[in-house]
Amino acid sequence: MELRVIMAVSALALATPAMAEETVSYASYGGAYQEGVRKAILDRLPAEKGMKVVDYVLAGGIRDIRTKVKAKAVDIDVAELYGGLCDQAAKEELIVPLDYSKIPNASGVPEHLRNKNWVGFTAYPTVLAYNKDVYGKNPPKNWADFFDVEKFPGTRAIGGTYPSTNLEIALLADGVPKEKIYPVDIERSIKKWTKFKPNITVRWATGAQATQLATAREVDMLTIWAARIDAAIKEGAPYAYTLNDAVMDVECLVVPRNSPNPEGAMRLINHLLDPKYQARLPDYIPYGPMNQDAFKLGLISPEKAAKVVTSTENIAKQLITDMPYWAAHIIEAQTKWDAAMQ
Repeated sequence: MELRVIMAVSALALATPAMAEETVSYASYGGAYQEGVRKAILDRLPAEKGMKVVDYVLAGGIRDIRTKVKAKAVDIDVAELYGGLCDQAAKEELIVPLDYSKIPNASGVPEHLRNKNWVGFTAYPTVLAYNKDVYGKNPPKNWADFFDVEKFPGTRAIGGTYPSTNLEIALLADGVPKEKIYPVDIERSIKKWTKFKPNITVRWATGAQATQLATAREVDMLTIWAARIDAAIKEGAPYAYTLNDAVMDVECLVVPRNSPNPEGAMRLINHLLDPKYQARLPDYIPYGPMNQDAFKLGLISPEKAAKVVTSTENIAKQLITDMPYWAAHIIEAQTKWDAAMQ
């Protein structure tokens, strides 16, 4: 009897480490961005937190979440969505409220980027990128230059799927001050894009496609996410970009309805927001950190902070997307955008 008890206790002791490591699934947009998050945070969690994270590419964004929830086939615990879609997902009841009692690291995220249904994780801008070999010492400096094909001739590419960001870009190019962009004048913006449409060579649909356009030097000027053009530049593409009037969106973390491990999801979100991990993000991608405590740990040098899009200096150059506005107007704008850009 005593021997059996000892054997049982020993077996339990051996099983404990394996049982301590839980598996949580995480979905984002792939490419250089997701690879950076994995290197900065996700790969460290098994050793430090006893958590194995399986990550997926959420190519369709909110559409993927919507399909999975409606089909009752959710296999994602934590997902990232572009900021304007976070409120939309909540409105459609595709996500569940967060339990902030289990996410203490969220306290370092600016209050206006914490919502009962989502929390800001990183921020990324859509920037104006250009081929240095084409424009030499007279490069484009803002969105007005992007639309000026006489002063800056050459091919153009834009992200053509969603109206958000594109509508803001057109209004900024049209001289509307950043503080007066919202509410968006949809008709004015659509009119400007419609007139400019013949000058658009490519409407890219994914970040990978945008990166390839630069890597292959297929267009002279393009709208592109900062991490994507950075990836192309690292591969030797002769491009540069400006943060002037860049349109910054916020990547938010959400928990899809009926996720397989909702408790683990809250723990993973807390880890993703840990300032020690967030401070590592600039080593791999130019986005974030969103947790402002990361800048207070002495882990990000002033030189490095100058290149981070969420630094105080760089944020001042950019337009921050109004997420509640897009949650209320995305359907109307999407319909008009699709009709205009067909």
